[in-house]
Amino acid sequence: MSEIVLLERPEPGIAIVRLNRPDVRNALNLAIRKDMAKVFRSFADDPDLRCVVLTGNEESFAAGADIQDMSELDAVAMYQRHTERLWQAVGDCPVPVIAAVSGFALGGGLELAMHADIIVAGRGARLGQPEVKVGIMPGAGGTQRLTRAVGKFRAMLLCLTGKIIDGEEAYSMGLVSELVDDDQVMSRATELAGQIAKLPPIAVAQIKEVILAGPDAPLSTALALERKAVQLLFATRDKQEGMSAFLDKRKPQFTGS
Repeated sequence: MSEIVLLERPEPGIAIVRLNRPDVRNALNLAIRKDMAKVFRSFADDPDLRCVVLTGNEESFAAGADIQDMSELDAVAMYQRHTERLWQAVGDCPVPVIAAVSGFALGGGLELAMHADIIVAGRGARLGQPEVKVGIMPGAGGTQRLTRAVGKFRAMLLCLTGKIIDGEEAYSMGLVSELVDDDQVMSRATELAGQIAKLPPIAVAQIKEVILAGPDAPLSTALALERKAVQLLFATRDKQEGMSAFLDKRKPQFTGS
């Protein structure tokens, strides 16, 4: 087990991936990105996994890229790292990922959170894309995912000024899914993970797939993807179980089949 990325399995179907570099506010150097990618890639071979919670600690989700790690790199060395492949391991996770954000989520930290499907943030969280202040710009989705999440004008404001916002402002602009008290971030994230873990996994997977694929397609194509996904679910045992349980006024027992 890696010492800088911890994997916990608190209950069946749920995994917690915890960044563990507290001495540098979980700054994202190459080593922690590689270890995180390795953990997330392993999830593709776990048929019992239903939901992942990605977090740091109470002081920091991830304070950004490790400046010391990057300061001596030239363009070729930066290119040869191919860090986009490491980030993609998180985005390609086959089950929903919930980012539990406490403290700082800046630069690469915010970009990492935006690779998740749901973001639960504390009121005291500090989020932003301050890369411009050190002479660079967001390079792991901060100009693209952020724009898709909050719109052009707010994304421009955050990226061009390096402004850091709190959880309240992030929630008001649609950057986070739920806002909770700082001491409730992990409990709420794991509660949501537990709720998702009890739902029919094929339906959950199809919902995630269609929501992620749809925005980059024409509306007619995205609606066709949605229809095909619904039709597929009518072939599952979980569809029959869910509807039978509803009619029988009992709790469904989903099996992922």
